[in-house]
Amino acid sequence: MALWTSKDAAQATGGHATTEFEVNGVSIDTRTLAKGDLFVALKAARDGHEFVAQALEKGAAAALVTHRPEGVPESAPLLIVPDVLAALEALGRAARARTAARVVAVTGSVGKTSTKEMLRTVLAKQGRTHAAEASYNNHWGVPLTLARMPEDTEYAVIEIGMNHPGEISPLVKMARPHVVMVTTVAAAHLEAFENIEGIAREKASICDGLEPGGIAVLNGDLPTTPILLDAANAKNAKIITFGQSAGCHHRLADLRIREGHTIAKGRAWRTPVLLKVGTEGRHFAQNAMGVIAVVTALGADRVTALLDLAEWAPPAGRGTAEVVYLDSAKSDEYLDLIDDAFNANPTSLAASLEVLAARTPRNGVGRWNTGRRIAILGDMLELGPDELALHAQVAKDRSLENVALVHCVGPRMKHLHDALPEEKKGRWAQSATDLIPHVAKLVDSGDVVLVKGSKGSKVSLVVDAIRKMGQRNPRLEEEV
Repeated sequence: MALWTSKDAAQATGGHATTEFEVNGVSIDTRTLAKGDLFVALKAARDGHEFVAQALEKGAAAALVTHRPEGVPESAPLLIVPDVLAALEALGRAARARTAARVVAVTGSVGKTSTKEMLRTVLAKQGRTHAAEASYNNHWGVPLTLARMPEDTEYAVIEIGMNHPGEISPLVKMARPHVVMVTTVAAAHLEAFENIEGIAREKASICDGLEPGGIAVLNGDLPTTPILLDAANAKNAKIITFGQSAGCHHRLADLRIREGHTIAKGRAWRTPVLLKVGTEGRHFAQNAMGVIAVVTALGADRVTALLDLAEWAPPAGRGTAEVVYLDSAKSDEYLDLIDDAFNANPTSLAASLEVLAARTPRNGVGRWNTGRRIAILGDMLELGPDELALHAQVAKDRSLENVALVHCVGPRMKHLHDALPEEKKGRWAQSATDLIPHVAKLVDSGDVVLVKGSKGSKVSLVVDAIRKMGQRNPRLEEEV
């Protein structure tokens, strides 16, 4: 069954189809376009109309455009509309309207994408599940995710992000979720808000799109939790809180971080549960408890979800642990790498440092003969006027007591470097590319190495450099 016919797409968008067509997917990028896709010619850094001919040559079944681009034959299958983004939004709304799927929308300053992936993992075992790819959570990512949703979807997971005030509400009204979840509210994108309360109000606006009788799953541990609760109450939503404080409906207790997994006892609305997540981190376990609340709210099976979470691992760049063998001839010549180079703010950095501190280095190998915990930290971006002080304050994080060296990347992280005790000061570099030539001297066999930073700091280049030192092996399941 086709995802969209020319008739249905034209009716949804108010556009004109130059010929009949059927598409099986929706794409905005010729590099990842699959045969049979509808190519959407959005205007971003470049005008997507420049790539329509290439998309059709690669096998696109049709293109969504405002006009026939130069070099595209008159016989080409086109859906012509006044505005491409508005048409994509209309296609997303039509996809949402025609499905009987149970829909959940996820937002939060930290943990949106990993929580979305947890939900994808556990719901896919229980029904036909559709979820956003990568971190497609903005003004084009949300309608694109909706437009790609098959009509027979049973569960849909929509990730919704923001950089500025007023962005979440129109997106969630497009998604019309039955359940919403707020992972946390933290100092991220502070440069666009006056204070953390402003961020909380924006995150709380995810309740604006709730369907009647909807359920709000909210972090109950935050100073700004009352703001979230007020927004949910204003929509007459049923509220389920999760976290570690005594008042939470879904509550973690006795949490233990172990190599390859995190285990916690807890209560899920008065029912005792044993929660295991197949990766390390208090933040992952807490969001997993929220996921259990969402699963229950959607009407899916909680026990099955608890079992499936034990096998879940985060997406690349978001806390994945792997082994890098530095000498293929020696099985013990390797280091442990924690790749968390996609996003960073003070809250997520503290969580990552806790994971690093819980890891055990190995002695008796390498040049130093003593394994170390090493952090390589890139700038945290979009933190507003207090960004330099927020970087310096990381030096007070208790987890650093168990970290041997901290290497810093970027002008903002220079302030952390200056605040560190002398014995923990590693190298500081203006940019990730400046640090790369020194990587081989900074890490060694037996070390546990965390690389963390905002995407714009480009510390993912340091991750790549460490991997190139040897042979990368993801952790085997039997080690978890």
